[in-house]
Amino acid sequence: MANNDWQEYQFIQGAVFNNETITSFGNTQKELLFTQNENSICDLSHLGLLEISGEEAISFLQGQVTNDVKLLNGLNAHYTGYCSAKGRLLALFFAFSHNQKLHLQLNQKLVEPIAKRLKMYVMRAKVNINDVSDSLVRIGLSGSSVADLLSPFFPDVPLQAYSTSNSAHGTLVRLPGNLPRFEIISNTASAKEIWQVLKINCKPVGKPCWEWLEIQAGIPDIYLQTQEAFVPQMVNLDLLEAINFKKGCYTGQEIVARTHYLGKVKRRTYLAHLNTSTPPQAGNDVLNDNGEIVGKVVRSSPAPAGGYDALAEIRQESAEAEALSINTVKVEIQQPPYPLTH
Repeated sequence: MANNDWQEYQFIQGAVFNNETITSFGNTQKELLFTQNENSICDLSHLGLLEISGEEAISFLQGQVTNDVKLLNGLNAHYTGYCSAKGRLLALFFAFSHNQKLHLQLNQKLVEPIAKRLKMYVMRAKVNINDVSDSLVRIGLSGSSVADLLSPFFPDVPLQAYSTSNSAHGTLVRLPGNLPRFEIISNTASAKEIWQVLKINCKPVGKPCWEWLEIQAGIPDIYLQTQEAFVPQMVNLDLLEAINFKKGCYTGQEIVARTHYLGKVKRRTYLAHLNTSTPPQAGNDVLNDNGEIVGKVVRSSPAPAGGYDALAEIRQESAEAEALSINTVKVEIQQPPYPLTH
């Protein structure tokens, strides 16, 4: 059930919808350029959200995901992977506490199958798993001065990535990346109040702009077509502190730990640019000059100056030494905003 009240408000603000996703506020390319250089504000309803509650929620999740759920004390957030028994990623969660309940934000297309899978493992545990994607509004903010703009609503604006603060207006999370970025989680009434004030100094933008910011921050994603394609380290989850190697057992832990302890990771996820008008799709192959598959596209978005930016998982020796292509288009390899070693 969509949040019709919030959607109607966004429509009045000038949002252009494709199904229930805001694709732009009139001109994606202009919005991308603005996002690159100025303050922007973005509705994040295109992301799914699961609420995990109940007496045994923490102990249950602890046995399911790659990061330490016990560290989510209301003052911080983190990324965490959800793996198959073979250590292959089924989903990537952005995990945080809101209103004293654990929340897992993920690709919207994965909400239903992942919720169903998690519920299979609840057994008799006192755990409730609910899709709250439409009942909690989430707003993304980016830009050099957005921290100052947030202070009327959140007196304690987090300075460090993954730090959170709370106020009557909701939960505020500082996101990673070179550009200052934040996510607000709140109810519809508070979200409207916040948006109305912040849009004066922030350009409203659509989903492609937020996707581009995520890519520039080196944040991967898992799609239906890339489920079980990657071990967590292939998409840099260890470099994003999304794996805790001291927390104990979870599904797929043996393979993830073995990859960590028994040698160098041979595949990593790089920033890439493609000079093309055809969007690369998650799961597309990365090829070398001999036509060998040496990697896969993780995610992509339109780039401000044209073409597409992407995150691509690539064999390291190939990324460093070979000419690569995706869909016959030459790939320009760049480093993500963090070192590719741990």
